[in-house]
Amino acid sequence: MSAFLDERKALSCVHCGLCLASCPTFLETGNENDSPRGRIYLMRQMQAGRLSVEGGVVAHIDRCLGCRACEAVCPSGVEYGTLLETTREHIERNYQRSPWQTLLRRVFIEQVVPYPGRMKLALLPVRIAQALGLGRLLPALTPTKISATPVPEFSPAVGERRGRVGFVRGCVQSVMFGDTNAATVRLLNRAGYDVVTPPDQGCCGALFSHSGNLSEARVCARHNVEVFGREKLDAIVINAAGCGSTLKEYGHLLGTDEGREFSHKVKDLSEILPSATGKSAKKVTFHDACHLAHAQRITQQPRALVQAVAGENFVELPESDVCCGSAGSYNLTEPVMAARLQQRKIDNIRKIGVEVVVTTNPGCILQIQAGLRKAGADHIRVVHLADYLDSAI
Repeated sequence: MSAFLDERKALSCVHCGLCLASCPTFLETGNENDSPRGRIYLMRQMQAGRLSVEGGVVAHIDRCLGCRACEAVCPSGVEYGTLLETTREHIERNYQRSPWQTLLRRVFIEQVVPYPGRMKLALLPVRIAQALGLGRLLPALTPTKISATPVPEFSPAVGERRGRVGFVRGCVQSVMFGDTNAATVRLLNRAGYDVVTPPDQGCCGALFSHSGNLSEARVCARHNVEVFGREKLDAIVINAAGCGSTLKEYGHLLGTDEGREFSHKVKDLSEILPSATGKSAKKVTFHDACHLAHAQRITQQPRALVQAVAGENFVELPESDVCCGSAGSYNLTEPVMAARLQQRKIDNIRKIGVEVVVTTNPGCILQIQAGLRKAGADHIRVVHLADYLDSAI
């Protein structure tokens, strides 16, 4: 069996254990095999042929959220995310999953979610339920309102022009959170940016790379590099943390100068917006989306934007950077652990008595919102940073 793991990167883990307190699954189970260093040990044993690719081992790798909280605290700079993705690619090539997991992963997650047209069709029952006033029966699937309103291909700056940016509209974001995309474009326009949204852009590839289908992730990356490369852009803006993390890693994924140039231009919305002006009387907190806080190491910029509006009504969320259990498609493939982490997040939100939770990723919004509804706390609103700032302005 050919080597799948970069042994040098794997050996950079010195098993110090500083990652343990940051790993959501280890916090829940206390099982060493559900920790970053434990999983790296399993990866190395598989590569050496001392462990076969079988259910028990795969379960521990599957249970990893890919949140990369371990990377943010690792003193040795272990590239855990890269190790995880190549290991998952190896597993998908050598492990036979159950019919249900195969259907879920290979069909729904990979053949429906990344394609907005197919996603709209799949969500038709949810739209009908909402139209009939039955949306509350589907708390895990639907936000308060599904919006697929498209943003224009070009939207000019308002006032003094500061630059020209491309906008990545996202797959789930464009189908379920069209209003959030529209708010994002308005914010960028008010900040002085012309916004270009190429109509032929595609999926960023995050769902593919996180599930071990790196070849398809590269197809997505090459397509977007080509599409956005046709435009003369100062930056490429994304408002979804999970997508932004993958977009910023195109250079590594493709190993090309074009990929590195693209990645260098990618900015999260919070990185490019000036300080907000507005006023909110509601008590508000901020949940750190994993791939913004850990993968992109962005925590202060979005907080500062929220605090500029909320003022003294801002309250820090305990364990704000511990995963809510969404983690891309994780809450579909690992619903038991996802539910445990969801409950942990909801308990922390309820104990501080806020009225609004702001975050930066569509999966987090759906996961936290569903948890609040299950807990009978749906009076607490969960909103995207762009919607929060747009409504305040």
